Amino acid sequence: MAYEYPGDGSLDYYPCRYGTSRLLFRGPRRDLVPPYVAVLGGTETYGKFVPEPFPTLVEAQTGVRMINMGLVNAGVDAFLKDADALGIAERARLAVVQIMGAQNLSNRFYSVHPRRNDRFVAATPLLRSIFREIDFTEFHFTRHMLRQLQARSPDRFEVVADELRAVWVRQMRGLLRELHGRTVLLWIGPRPPPAPGRRADLEREPLLVDRDMIAAVRPLAKDYLEVVLSPEAVDRATEGMVLGPLDMPVANGLPGPAAHREVAAGLSRVLTGPA
Repeated sequence: MAYEYPGDGSLDYYPCRYGTSRLLFRGPRRDLVPPYVAVLGGTETYGKFVPEPFPTLVEAQTGVRMINMGLVNAGVDAFLKDADALGIAERARLAVVQIMGAQNLSNRFYSVHPRRNDRFVAATPLLRSIFREIDFTEFHFTRHMLRQLQARSPDRFEVVADELRAVWVRQMRGLLRELHGRTVLLWIGPRPPPAPGRRADLEREPLLVDRDMIAAVRPLAKDYLEVVLSPEAVDRATEGMVLGPLDMPVANGLPGPAAHREVAAGLSRVLTGPA
């Protein structure tokens, strides 16, 4: 058995794998005999530091069996490139797809790790030609790299941001087509999706995703659920989290149990509404 975040105060996620997949999902491991609903997503779906993430709450509220396929810091690439994970989602009666950020995708400018999508692997010659003054060997994570590029040259960075937006739309369309339209797109955030802007806002989650990008993929999904977290849920972010002594800086940027309850309430209404 593998453990994540060991130490006093840590939460046991019972990490597990399904089939021959190399992706490590939150457990305990579930029976994959249909019918079930698969929930694909990133750190929010995984429920980092949260004892009962929203897929668990939805199952308790509705009786619908939920398979939590959230991955910490995942991008769309992780699911598209794993046949077993795709197979689980394809066999579900419905797949919920959390809208994840655009930074953790391989593209014309850089590549990411196939499973740990937040890990920066290498810059392409094209990116090196645009940012000749940057030593890319210093970077290990995509977010850190993007912030440094934007700080060095906001204008040149916009070329990279536009590429990431285009790749996100293409990969999301690919994922939704693989799932044959039996999907609910899920937005989770303290604010609704922004209108397209001239400058990329790297402090806003999901990173680089705007209203037009969602509109471009929305026709391929069965439904769309936008959960804008209440100010109370945002303020109570770490209330009820299970944290180790060094976890607070990371936990402050994540939805806490109150936010998960709001997501679960909205998703439960979608799953139990008219077919």
